[in-house]
Amino acid sequence: MIPHDLPAPVELNQPRLAAILYGPGEDADALLDAFAQELLRRGVRVGGIVQRNTRDEVGKKSGMDVIDLGNGDTISICQDLGAGSTACKLNTAGLAEAGMAVHRAIAAHADLIVINKFSKQEAAGSGLRGELADAITSGIPVLTAVPQKCIDDWRSFAGDFGTLLQPSRSAMETWWLGLRARHASTG
Repeated sequence: MIPHDLPAPVELNQPRLAAILYGPGEDADALLDAFAQELLRRGVRVGGIVQRNTRDEVGKKSGMDVIDLGNGDTISICQDLGAGSTACKLNTAGLAEAGMAVHRAIAAHADLIVINKFSKQEAAGSGLRGELADAITSGIPVLTAVPQKCIDDWRSFAGDFGTLLQPSRSAMETWWLGLRARHASTG
């Protein structure tokens, strides 16, 4: 279980990088998606990607798509390998397209870049690890999610840069409002 006693972010001293730390049974994908969609409705220029999983008739996850937050396009990042396959289902062409969505957000100087997660692919040095590093070094605020099982790899990747958030809408909102307050005060 995830420790839900992570420190509350300090409003005017927010790091530009935040990661939602989540455990089994917690839907970080839906949480990030809902938060990004709300910011877009408020007029915030959000770029990057959020993940939406598709389910079959019995509710089992059957596919993965990401949504390009810059233009709303759906990108399939999962390939159907058949019922008995144990191979990785990630679609490398889809991942490349998702990476381009992140790079477009950087080039457009989005207000916030969301990258669906830092998980086992990124921990192993692939997936969207490079794009995540590019987003972080761009100076634009970045929000992602990290499963508890990858926390050591995340810490090796991010070091002391950034903050971990509880998997809640209020934690993301507090982080974001702190960034906006700091930006407003510096001008």
